[in-house]
Amino acid sequence: MVDVGGKSPTSREATAEALIRFPAGRLAEVLGGQGPKGPVTEIARAAGVLAAKRTGELIPMCHPLGLECVEIHFEQLEEEPDTLRIRCRASCFGPTGVEMEAMTGASLAALTVYDMTKALSKGIEIGRVRLLNKKGGKSGDWSAA
Repeated sequence: MVDVGGKSPTSREATAEALIRFPAGRLAEVLGGQGPKGPVTEIARAAGVLAAKRTGELIPMCHPLGLECVEIHFEQLEEEPDTLRIRCRASCFGPTGVEMEAMTGASLAALTVYDMTKALSKGIEIGRVRLLNKKGGKSGDWSAA
C-alpha cells in the first residue's frame, strides 16, 4: 500500500456509475416491483453501500476508510429506456480518495441487480462502470468528459 501517514486529511468525494441493459420491456417490470427475488433497488442499494464500506477488504491495495456518506441512486435512462443507471457517491474526511469506494459501490449494486433479475433473462448486461467525478486531495477536482 502507498504510505498516506504523512498526508493531511481533507474532504474527499467521488461519484461513479454502472449501466445495466435489459432486454426490451424487462426493466419496466423490474422497476414496477415485479422482480423475482423481491424489491430489487432496495436490496441493490444496501449491497452497494455495504460494498463501498468494505472496499479496503475487497481490493488488496486500498486503504480502509471511514466513509461519512454513501448514496446509491437508480435511474431509467430516457434515451435508452431499457438501461438502468446506478450512481454511487461516497465521501469522507481522510488522507486518500474515495474513487474506488464509489466504483465498488456502483459495481456491487449492479451485480446485485443482475442476481435479483437473472431469472427474467440471461440477456441482461452490466455495461460501463466508470468514475464520473472526484473532489479533493492533492490532485484536485476531476470530472469525466
